[in-house]
Amino acid sequence: MIKWVKESSQDQQEIYNFKRGFFPGVTSAVQRTRERLDCDYSIYIHRVTKEHSGTYHCVKFAVSSEDLDTKLGEGTAVTVQGAGDPKPDLWIIQPQDLVEVTTGDTALLNCTVLGDGPPGPIRWFRGTGLSREAIYNFAGLSHPNVTAVRASDSDFSILLPDVSTKDAGTYYCVKFQRKSNRQYLSGQGSKLRVKAKSTSPTEINEPAVQASPTGLLSVLTPVVLGLKAVTLAALLLALAACWQRRF
Repeated sequence: MIKWVKESSQDQQEIYNFKRGFFPGVTSAVQRTRERLDCDYSIYIHRVTKEHSGTYHCVKFAVSSEDLDTKLGEGTAVTVQGAGDPKPDLWIIQPQDLVEVTTGDTALLNCTVLGDGPPGPIRWFRGTGLSREAIYNFAGLSHPNVTAVRASDSDFSILLPDVSTKDAGTYYCVKFQRKSNRQYLSGQGSKLRVKAKSTSPTEINEPAVQASPTGLLSVLTPVVLGLKAVTLAALLLALAACWQRRF
């Protein structure tokens, strides 16, 4: 059984249940689409207010009980701003929608963070949700081959050297809150596409055949001997003709 729950500092509130219940203002996404997908458990929340702010989790419960089968992950943070609310205090800019490289190249993933925001580190991830992979942490452990550019205080770009097709995916530059260790704001993501390096067949140049002096001599010797034999035969014929004229 799949549910959506909203987590707060005090408790968890059931937002939507795909099996039973009535939830005003919340509908399943498949009710708004013509084609139903069995794996789609997205929901729509209508007429949002500030009370809808919080972290939402899509979780699986045991069918026979209310026990949680799946641990809560990062979830989806929802912030509802009113007309009089202050403007955002932080911007994460990932200018590259798509980065294309060839295997063996170094990929540059750009990220610029402007503003202050709450205290906390900037981290890079590949993918989203519970399966996302930590790539780089500007205040902790990171992949040994990944390096930070840090051309300025607002530059949180990274370099991925010697990339392979396994490195392909969408990378996100994310701001975390230090106190709660929760995600505060994420960039829109940069998709890394890695093309395999084309391999052309090796050109093999056949070595030129050179006539050795010995081989050349073996060819010329019969020719010379043949010429001598012809010359000798002609000389004998001439002598024979002269001899016949005398007699």
